[in-house]
Amino acid sequence: MLSYIQVKVDAEQKAGQFIISGSQNLLLMAQVSQSLAGRAAIFHLLPFSLEEIKDTDFAQPDYESYIFKGFYPRIYDRSLNPTDWLLDYIQTYVERDLRQIINVSDLGTFRQFLEICAGRIGLLVNFSEIGNMIGVSYQTVNKWISVLQTSFIVHLLRPYHQNYNKRIIKTPKLYFYDTGLACALMNIKSREELSRHFAKGALFENFVINELLKNHLNRNLRSRHYFWQATGTHEIDLLLDQGSRIVPIVIKSGRTINNSFFDSLKYFQPLSGVMPEDSFLVYGGDEVQQRSIANVLGWQHLDRIPLL
Repeated sequence: MLSYIQVKVDAEQKAGQFIISGSQNLLLMAQVSQSLAGRAAIFHLLPFSLEEIKDTDFAQPDYESYIFKGFYPRIYDRSLNPTDWLLDYIQTYVERDLRQIINVSDLGTFRQFLEICAGRIGLLVNFSEIGNMIGVSYQTVNKWISVLQTSFIVHLLRPYHQNYNKRIIKTPKLYFYDTGLACALMNIKSREELSRHFAKGALFENFVINELLKNHLNRNLRSRHYFWQATGTHEIDLLLDQGSRIVPIVIKSGRTINNSFFDSLKYFQPLSGVMPEDSFLVYGGDEVQQRSIANVLGWQHLDRIPLL
């Protein structure tokens, strides 16, 4: 099919004749890059965004409900049980789609690998440690994570390259494209169970990062998202590189603002030269405030963070 499209496009020189969509980009992407290079525009469309559904009948009462359900459209438009549908999705992905991409001799080991990845959301990726836990090599873990990235299951957040402090972390962090999928892999069975779960903070961080990523991709903006962490307690959860400026964002799941939430921004601002008006604290409450250190945004107000 792609060869036919290439001939057609070259002959007629008319843009926008064909739209190819689907989740099976695993095999498609390599062919598009090869046969339609310079002729195709590629758009990454992730599951629903909070911006799309928060004012609709699909809106949820709190962020725990969004995190638990995730944002796959079918769960919403068919009122499906998220746990059941997501577990079926995982099984289908592992048993059918995965076998078309790589040769996995032990599907049980790969399923265990997926569960370990879900439990490490927001943590630095250690390929060797993960490999030791499931009895596979560093190279195998590296390959499997690459496959998860290509199939839009996980994404890696890279550390910011500017050397403000020589003792900075240089290892990427792992996040899932859909928090509902991560909850299913962690065996979280309800919104109430999530509210008490040890990973609630990491999942909230994942949720906020995903929504800001969607805000960029849905506008066809090239996303340059990073994190920054010194070898200690100071960390900027998300750093938006907008060319002329950088925007540091600290993410906290607590519903009440604590002064300690601003500690990393206080440390980072003198190092980077970033001004308080370009700094943000996103938290689990509802208020919008302008503080002397940063802008404070409740989780429903992410659209106030500038995209450019």
